[in-house]
Amino acid sequence: MNAVLDPIEDVIGAFDSLVIRLYSRGRFTILRKIFLEEIGQYLPKRGKVLDLGCGFGFFSLYFAAREPGREMFGVDINERRIADANEAARRLGLSNARYEVADAAQWEATEDFDAAYLLDLLHHLPQDEVAPFLRRLRARLRPGGTLIVKEVEDRPRWKAWFTLLLDRLMVGWSEPIRYWPPAEMIVLLESLGFDVKKHRMRDWLPYPHILYVCRLPVEEAKT
Repeated sequence: MNAVLDPIEDVIGAFDSLVIRLYSRGRFTILRKIFLEEIGQYLPKRGKVLDLGCGFGFFSLYFAAREPGREMFGVDINERRIADANEAARRLGLSNARYEVADAAQWEATEDFDAAYLLDLLHHLPQDEVAPFLRRLRARLRPGGTLIVKEVEDRPRWKAWFTLLLDRLMVGWSEPIRYWPPAEMIVLLESLGFDVKKHRMRDWLPYPHILYVCRLPVEEAKT
């Protein structure tokens, strides 16, 4: 695998389309390097890591470039985005990043993972689908595995409303969006057997970011 000196700039430059490059720069502005490091510290340096709802694969490409021992696997429903992600991985020389077309919300994995992360995905799912989705994902994590959930808090209200406006501009008005109160999210994750740590991400941008760092017991047999 080729050495990547500046993962963010190299990932952006791996896409031909000016629109995609501008979009990727916007995504890296919202989840910039300091936030990626906050997330990345909880990911194993070696092992299989799942990125559900990966889009163009910007962040999994970044994490693959940062740690060659990570095997990054991304899933997204959009065929064009997955094709672009696989091509970007090829151009970057990242043999440890691969991508597959599938609906992340319904995807049935056939392999197990050491870790997985969800970046701003759960609030786009209907509320009654979140628990079954997380239960399926938990079943594919190895004992001692880690799940990182990056979400949006429902407080403070003005930040939540600001984020909701941007979400609506991106996805329209028909898709359900619900920013889960942290107490509810923690109860749900703990009911699935995770030990949960809440990690607030401070930002000068008006986004109420929050990380849930969820770990399974090492000695537990996977259900």
